[in-house]
Amino acid sequence: MTSRRYFATILLVICLALTTWLNFTPNVWALGGKLPELYQTAPEFTLPTNIEDGEISLSDYRGKWVVLYFYPKDFTSGCTIEAHRFQEDLPQYISRNTQILGVSADDIKSHTEFCDSEGLKFPLLADTDGTVSKAYGSWLRFLSLRHTFIIDPDGILQKIFLGVKPLIHSKEVLVSLDELQQS
Repeated sequence: MTSRRYFATILLVICLALTTWLNFTPNVWALGGKLPELYQTAPEFTLPTNIEDGEISLSDYRGKWVVLYFYPKDFTSGCTIEAHRFQEDLPQYISRNTQILGVSADDIKSHTEFCDSEGLKFPLLADTDGTVSKAYGSWLRFLSLRHTFIIDPDGILQKIFLGVKPLIHSKEVLVSLDELQQS
């Protein structure tokens, strides 16, 4: 066995031992903190939004699938790409009875300008103090991390995406949504 392979094997064994010793699974913790548990009720929230009613609660979407995506900042390159991909695929989400909700620490004014500038037709929610981002393990000091959650029509968390790649993420979410809706 080469020294590189030996080192990799030892590292894997140590990681598995630590995981067992700490009694948690790798999906439970993310860079932003403790993630909500899969197959449990998703954390409820109410946040201000850039759309007409002014506030959105997760419970407003009972009976629909929800793609709840957290992102760092309006108008940044990765966030703009990710938002554009969700917007391009919006008709496919609508046909799957799915609502997209974007969340960041930006305020309503920024979200409104971002949506107007980029032609976004789905709600962006202002989590300015990070309360909701923290509840979803997606908060790092002063901004939301790039995480996505699929929540079923009964409000149960069905899928978590960490390490999101903005260019392909919407397509990945659609594939997962199809798998979840067929099961």
